[in-house]
Amino acid sequence: MYETETYEAILNRMMDQVPTDVDKRQGSILFDALAPAAAELAQAYSQLDGILRLFSASTSSGDYLTRRAADDGVDRKEASPAKWKARFFDSAGLAFDVPLGQWFSVGSTLFAVESKLTAGEYVLVCEAAGTEGNLATGTLLPVDYVPGLARAELGELLVPGEEEESDESLRQRYLDRNRNPATSGNKAQYRAWALDYPGVGAVQVLPLWAGAGTVKVVILDAQHQPASAALVAELQKYLDPNPGMGEGMAPLGAVVTVASAAPVVVSLNATVVLNGSRTLAQVQADAARAFAEYLQNIAFGVDPSPKYAKIGALLLDIDGVQDYSTLQVAGTTGNVPIGVGQVAVPGTVTIRG
Repeated sequence: MYETETYEAILNRMMDQVPTDVDKRQGSILFDALAPAAAELAQAYSQLDGILRLFSASTSSGDYLTRRAADDGVDRKEASPAKWKARFFDSAGLAFDVPLGQWFSVGSTLFAVESKLTAGEYVLVCEAAGTEGNLATGTLLPVDYVPGLARAELGELLVPGEEEESDESLRQRYLDRNRNPATSGNKAQYRAWALDYPGVGAVQVLPLWAGAGTVKVVILDAQHQPASAALVAELQKYLDPNPGMGEGMAPLGAVVTVASAAPVVVSLNATVVLNGSRTLAQVQADAARAFAEYLQNIAFGVDPSPKYAKIGALLLDIDGVQDYSTLQVAGTTGNVPIGVGQVAVPGTVTIRG
């Protein structure tokens, strides 16, 4: 907005206010008096332009975006801890119950026993919020001695931990909330409720899916993968713990069913021509990573079906690949259809040279 308010433009305007019979040349008393003021004014205009960008949610960032969104009731999601299933056994190999609140470690990462699932099976919650707990691997060890405990095993990741919400994610939620007002239990309201819940990364809302008054909420986790049973159960309790009774966020009379997206496993097989700069193993690793990122990015998007041509372009963008001669995606040479309530997840990736 103030791009034209440069040092030169301001100085020239100031000089134009001075009578012509006064010395205005560089190095003159007048020039030396006005030049610093023009420089400061140009800096002020530059900062003012930045302030105006921070005022709008579409161009704001950081704390300013947090405040802007909060004014309209959209709070930035805080970092949340990972939750894992763990199994405990005694010396005879039988299920063993441990006290709630007991601390265990995996390497340098600490976990606390949060709740009991069944005999010998518990939910562990990571001490540190964020994605650190998602990467836990290794032996599960008690921090303090637990009499009778012989072995502890870390099971599957139930709820992935999330870092503090990014500017882009917060901005998108804010714009969605304002462009599609959430009110009176409409589709936008269910979408907002689900996306606000820790661990939920994407959502589809299916009204009247099983008759009048029914709503199905299909979710992905923070990594845009099918949600675990634990996350589904948590969101179900949050939205509608006692179907239709209005005891959760859902209004009275609405029967809500929360479900995880059904995974559609998509494999990738290709024969590539290497340019000699990298090994086949390196290309294979990069292809698997790029393919997984592509599927993650389109999950629950406007068009969630993997596109054959885009996957071919993805291969050509990998360092070390000169061309490819054959390509099969999910065993075909075409697009892979993904329906409502489904999500494409990466299967085996095989790259041949």
